[in-house]
Amino acid sequence: MAKNEFIIEVNHVSKRFEDGKLVLDDVSLQVKKGEFVTILGPSGCGKTTLLRCIAGFQVASEGDILLKGEDITQTPPHKRPVNTVFQKYALFPHLNVYDNVAFGLKLKKLDSDSITKRVKQALKTVGMSDYEFRDVDSLSGGQQQRVAIARAIVNRPEVLLLDEPLAALDLKMRKDMQLELKEMHKKLGITFIYVTHDQEEALTLSDRVVVMREGKIQQIGTPTDIYNEPQNCFVADFIGESNILSGTMIRDKRVQFCDQEFDCIDEGFGENNPVDVVIRPEDIYIWRKEDEKRGRIVGQEDDDAEDRVPKGKFTKWYGVVDSCIFKGVHYEMTVQTENGYEFMVQDYHEFLPGTEVGMLVKPEDIQVMKKEHYIYNHLEGEVLKNGKVRFIGADWEVSEGQLKSFSPGDKVEVLVPYRSVDLQDHEDEGVVSGEVHFILFKGNHYHLTIRTDDDYDIYVNTNDVWDDGDRVGIEISSKDILLRAI
Repeated sequence: MAKNEFIIEVNHVSKRFEDGKLVLDDVSLQVKKGEFVTILGPSGCGKTTLLRCIAGFQVASEGDILLKGEDITQTPPHKRPVNTVFQKYALFPHLNVYDNVAFGLKLKKLDSDSITKRVKQALKTVGMSDYEFRDVDSLSGGQQQRVAIARAIVNRPEVLLLDEPLAALDLKMRKDMQLELKEMHKKLGITFIYVTHDQEEALTLSDRVVVMREGKIQQIGTPTDIYNEPQNCFVADFIGESNILSGTMIRDKRVQFCDQEFDCIDEGFGENNPVDVVIRPEDIYIWRKEDEKRGRIVGQEDDDAEDRVPKGKFTKWYGVVDSCIFKGVHYEMTVQTENGYEFMVQDYHEFLPGTEVGMLVKPEDIQVMKKEHYIYNHLEGEVLKNGKVRFIGADWEVSEGQLKSFSPGDKVEVLVPYRSVDLQDHEDEGVVSGEVHFILFKGNHYHLTIRTDDDYDIYVNTNDVWDDGDRVGIEISSKDILLRAI
């Protein structure tokens, strides 16, 4: 695509605050004219900071931002052809609806006839034509949000920035406003850049979704691509419900997980390489095991029930339903397999706890991803004079056999298996303390990211249940610490 077809270009932008915290880390993004792009991620991921850099309320520490090919990185906000709609609306309480919407036009010293015409048009666009002279404090939250949008679009910006504009609304009103925003975008034809932490909102509204985590873009794609083809475990876990499992790519179109081999459609991962596998709960076919024994695999007992299993040769696995919750349009079940794995399954039929069931998944519904983390933590360390090794901000005992090839002062790579990191309930019981930063259930164990107080990340595989934000102590046995020359 030609460069000038992008209305906004964010090129290698980083943002560091005065306290040294890196909030945006080498972010690049291109937005086409007329697109609806949503920046999605958890709290603290940098999405609002990115929006504020585009708006001009914050200045990038590195990189540049272009609007229609022109550098606006240092351009003040009022000189950028963009307008922002904030979560808290920021309406003027002493002005009525008309004057709130007209405020920016009056600053530009437009004549009164032009102001009246444009205000009426903006209010009509947001469905507030009959509210011109109402006090803004008398309006509902949804009505106030419409006024805030009208105030933004009345200036005819080339780009409309929306920072979690629906977060303060109740669920029903939020869903109604989502549809109205989508319709408004079509009607106006201007570029929308929208920030939210709500996955459903992002998938509903967007032409493209930008998923962020800890200041970095994880994936950019259409809502369908993001949901069906997540590029890593974070995206798969953050967008919708997922079964995420450790696996091995046997060869092209053949993958092993849960101690069984399955056909898939993925290629290019090599042979016998570790991978991660994603299966959405709604893509798992489930049936009662007793019906299969009778030669009749169905979802219900009635005679006209449809077959539950697609035609063809598929790998099956079996288990027992552990829980079943009605979710309004489907039942959500957890199934414990015979070989010790847990699956989430969503189905229109109810399978009560204790029911023995069979399951399968079609090859095209198995998503294979490159494995982000393998078996070991790979850390930088230094051999000390006292026979210890310093890494992750502490001095650790290491077996004599590991130290034979090294001298004090040598820089080394420290390898620590995920299973060898022992987490303590009380942070002062560990050599190092930290916080549970990210939790991923991998079918038969939890994969945790622990961020130490010195900002090192340690990966842990455990069967213990921890909560996000738990404070922990970290212990590692000397016999489990391996050293390798750099």
